[in-house]
Amino acid sequence: MNGLVLEGGAMRGMFTAGVLDYLMEQDLVFDGIIGVSAGACFGANYKSHQIGRTLRYNIKYSKDKRYCSMDSLIRTGNIFNARFCFHDVPEELDVFDRAVYEDDPAKFYVAASDIKSGEPAYKLLNYMDRTDLEWVRASSSMPFFAEIVHLEGMSLLDGGLTDPIPLRFMKQKGYDKNVVVLTKPLDFRKNKNNLKPLIKMKYRKYPVLVKLLEKNYAIYNREKDYIEKELELGNIFLIAPDSPLPLGHICHDEDLIQKAYDIGYDKAAQVFEDLDYYLNGAD
Repeated sequence: MNGLVLEGGAMRGMFTAGVLDYLMEQDLVFDGIIGVSAGACFGANYKSHQIGRTLRYNIKYSKDKRYCSMDSLIRTGNIFNARFCFHDVPEELDVFDRAVYEDDPAKFYVAASDIKSGEPAYKLLNYMDRTDLEWVRASSSMPFFAEIVHLEGMSLLDGGLTDPIPLRFMKQKGYDKNVVVLTKPLDFRKNKNNLKPLIKMKYRKYPVLVKLLEKNYAIYNREKDYIEKELELGNIFLIAPDSPLPLGHICHDEDLIQKAYDIGYDKAAQVFEDLDYYLNGAD
């Protein structure tokens, strides 16, 4: 079975959006998809077959305080406004096609982090109804910039804390040919977090989360090492930017959003012949 693994990265996920739109234009089908954080938010559009939707609403609302702003962070505790992003946009302003999503046979998973157990929390999303959207929100809730999401008896934050690139999960599920889309170059590694006093002050009620945040750099680097090894063995197909993208976690610049998207789109076009061979011609 073919799997698609989508790393997070907040607005760096516009690279992923460009990749996915190109692959949709080529009618490339996956049996299963898993997204983390922005990979979950943007990746759902692959199953709903909505080419261009991610780029469209991110540019349209890039400067809208209701979408992403310090004003939202101060008022609601979420820099990406929960109601606007996970209700107003998909339900009214740029409607998410739930009918197509439900009809598509691909399985769509998200990864979040249970901050009480310190373990990943994976969820199969069949309907993208309000409960499923809460899982997407949980997967993309960045520490310090989002409220903890309490769902199904768990306290959840960004999936990148515990499983930033969930290739192992997909292999355990039986997906033996996996395409991994990163939002940072393959050789990128994180440095140790120097915000220990701030972390302890902010999350003193969640000691497991404090430990997760302190060691997140090591978790991320371990998964990148694993990806690199699997690539060398020919077990995966990788799509990643060749150099750091021209935007960070937060971006209100329409030109930079478009540029990151174009880099992803062009990269997918560049490697598509090899990708098609990996999935369909190398049995």
